[in-house]
Amino acid sequence: MNLSLMAQVDIDTKRILQRLDVQTGGRVQQVIDKSVIDWCLQYCPWDAGVLAKSAYTATVIGSGLVVYDTPYAHYQYYGEVYGPNIPIFDDDSGIPTGFYSPKNAKKHPTGKELDYSKSKEKNGPLAGPFWFERMKADHLNDILKEARSVAGGK
Repeated sequence: MNLSLMAQVDIDTKRILQRLDVQTGGRVQQVIDKSVIDWCLQYCPWDAGVLAKSAYTATVIGSGLVVYDTPYAHYQYYGEVYGPNIPIFDDDSGIPTGFYSPKNAKKHPTGKELDYSKSKEKNGPLAGPFWFERMKADHLNDILKEARSVAGGK
């Protein structure tokens, strides 16, 4: 004997998302955004911490968009030196002690990789380019676990 059944189910997904508090701006998205920033700290290049900490002030927690707001965030993220770079000489040794780019000069990638210091005073061993992707590969399950706990899941 064959039995056929036809049914129509109306699901109010908006209401479900609100009940679980997973909509943009909700507690779950806030936890995800904050967790992403927290986990990225050990992967983000660190000199004085301005770049890494900028995400706490530049990001609207709960928006789903984490922002790093420094003039050098882009090239630090992609790990490439941008120029033009004019050497600075502090003595007569002929060895540059630094570089600068002229104000208002259009900067472009040079093809040279950035060298991220691994000293404990500055960067840790995980600091470097593409910090979000590398952090996500290591900690996605940790972030999802935090999100589930806020949403009421296990």
